[in-house]
Order: sequence, then C-alpha cells, then structure tokens
Amino acid sequence: MTPLTFTSYVRTRGPVLLRTARSLTANPCDAEDLLQTALTKTYLAWERIEDHRALDGYVRRALLNTRTSQWRKRKIDEFAVEDLPEPEPLPGPDPAEQQATRDAMWRAVLKLPARQRAMVVLRYYEDLSEVQTAEVLGVSVGTVKSAVSRALAKLREDQQLAADTRGEHVKAA
Repeated sequence: MTPLTFTSYVRTRGPVLLRTARSLTANPCDAEDLLQTALTKTYLAWERIEDHRALDGYVRRALLNTRTSQWRKRKIDEFAVEDLPEPEPLPGPDPAEQQATRDAMWRAVLKLPARQRAMVVLRYYEDLSEVQTAEVLGVSVGTVKSAVSRALAKLREDQQLAADTRGEHVKAA
C-alpha cells in the first residue's frame, strides 16, 4: 500500500473538512481561512502523526483549537452595547459642492480663447509641465508662461465663475 501524502489527503478529505470548518464559523471566507490554518498545522506535524487513519480527528481538533483561539482573541475586542455607535462625519468638502465648482470652472475655461484654453488644459487638466506644454504646442516656454498667466487672470476676474463657486447661480452644465 502506498503511503498517504499530504496532497492526496487534502484532495480527498478537503470538502468534508471544509464543511466542518463552515459549521464552526458564520462566514464561508472565514471557514476557508480556518481550514487553511488547520491544514498548515497538520502539514507541519505530518511526519510526527503515526496513524494516518486518525488524520481527520487531528485536523478537526486543529480546526476547533484554532477557532477557539480566534474567538478568545476577538472576545477582547468585541462587546455588546445597547446602541450602535454612529461614526462621526469626517470633516471635509461636500462632494456635490466640489463637483459644482469643477463644473463652473470648466464652463469658465471654455470661455477662454482657444490658445489659452489649450495651454490651461494641458497644464492643469493634463498635468503637463510648462516645458511639456510648450513642446506639445510648438511654442516657447515663455509663451506658455505668459499665456497661462493671462488665462488665470481672466478666470479670477470671471464674475459668473465667482458667483457659481459661491453657490449663487449654479446651473446644470
């Protein structure tokens, strides 16, 4: 008779042992983790286990001991309370307001002359450097710097953009 290998044991008995692990946990993923841990312990002790007919008992004991150990560790962290604590809202900008600001900004960018708009889009929407923007457009870096500076000044002076970002006249894009 050929000796039983760990791999052949896991192939033949794995489904049965997984059912046992599932009976010890509420979550199928936790059951798979539990079985994997128990099988790792079994693999490490494989040479010391003299009677391979008792392997199921050994693995079941490893499953139970591992689950008990996990339960004890979690017991410290978990406790019952009357009311569930609500997480404090994280301080930060409102996503709807952020989107309204982006929309207003884009409408203002669309009002810029084509050349300035192209430079602003490449610099700030595509995140290219001044040198890269100049190369893409076939102009000098100085031209990019001055055109972007003028475009930003126009955006700062745009009354509709100022009103939209204050929420006074926000319209759908």
